[in-house]
Amino acid sequence: MELRVLPVDPSQKKPIPKDDSKLGFGRVFSDHMFQMEYSTDKGWHNARIEPYHPLTLDPACTVLHYGQEAFEGLKAYRGAKDGIFLFRHRENLRRMNASCRRLVMPEIDLDFVSDALKKLVLLDRDWIPHSPGCALYIRPNIIGVDPFLGVKPAENFIFYILVGPVGAYYPEGFNPVSIWVSDRYVRAVRGGIGEAKTGGNYAASLLAQKEAKQKGFSQVLWLDAIHRKYIEEVGTMNIFFMFDDEVATSPLDGSILPGITRDSVIQILRKWGVPVVERKFSIEEVISAQKSGALKEVFGTGTAAIISPVATIHYQGQNYTVADGKTGPLSKRLYDFLLDIQYGKKPDPFGWVERIG
Repeated sequence: MELRVLPVDPSQKKPIPKDDSKLGFGRVFSDHMFQMEYSTDKGWHNARIEPYHPLTLDPACTVLHYGQEAFEGLKAYRGAKDGIFLFRHRENLRRMNASCRRLVMPEIDLDFVSDALKKLVLLDRDWIPHSPGCALYIRPNIIGVDPFLGVKPAENFIFYILVGPVGAYYPEGFNPVSIWVSDRYVRAVRGGIGEAKTGGNYAASLLAQKEAKQKGFSQVLWLDAIHRKYIEEVGTMNIFFMFDDEVATSPLDGSILPGITRDSVIQILRKWGVPVVERKFSIEEVISAQKSGALKEVFGTGTAAIISPVATIHYQGQNYTVADGKTGPLSKRLYDFLLDIQYGKKPDPFGWVERIG
């Protein structure tokens, strides 16, 4: 398939934000986007990079009524010697294909989309922020667009990629956050679509997230849907707990997202010789460890925030402080290490980072 590049008319270019400190997250988008379409008779076709534009959708299209959609989130970094770097981007595309399989959507060609993604990033490289901790966020998305009211897999799809500059995901930056444990609402259940990166999972989280914000907490910590006691993940992140000298995170049993940063952290810890396990553990175990002093650190992991240390866990009306409310040494070490390799500042012993420009 040919990839056409249709640059925006210079007179139509958007103003690039000048103050990286005011970027926020997910509010600003660049001049161009990638798009292609799928039909059962043509497969994926009409691939092009073109000026950013609204989508035109039939009011009856599948995604609007039945949520047949999958997306990804990754970043491009401006790093050493003004280089442009990607971090494990092919893993994001592989995960997107896994989501597509679960949601009965056509898979994308990894090589072709990887090449298109790189061309899009480099075309809009001027939008990549220069400040440490900022990046160009990349959002691939697939949606079903059949104009048909009926519960069945679509036969026509649009795949597109948006990019835009972002600052810190949390307004407080790399500082400990507080999380609220939901034992009333659930996000996903094994056998469902919890392991897919799809909008329905996030729609299920909105009410609990709203209540958490109203109570003054940054995120929701989800428990399992069956017993309402086993730790699963945080609203936008996987989560790790350090009990004495061992780090634990929930296993990938079908109800939580297989995070790219999660996998990276596990590999890093093993290389550093830090014991790390994937196992089930309950909120009661966490609270007991906090009371006994065995709970040393808690941190979330995800593309948006990278590493997010947790200062407070709120459960059933009680606040439990972690690491004296400060960023723990392991959280800080992981954050610094990941940023250094993502921005090309230090050697990458895993071969995860690719300089594309």
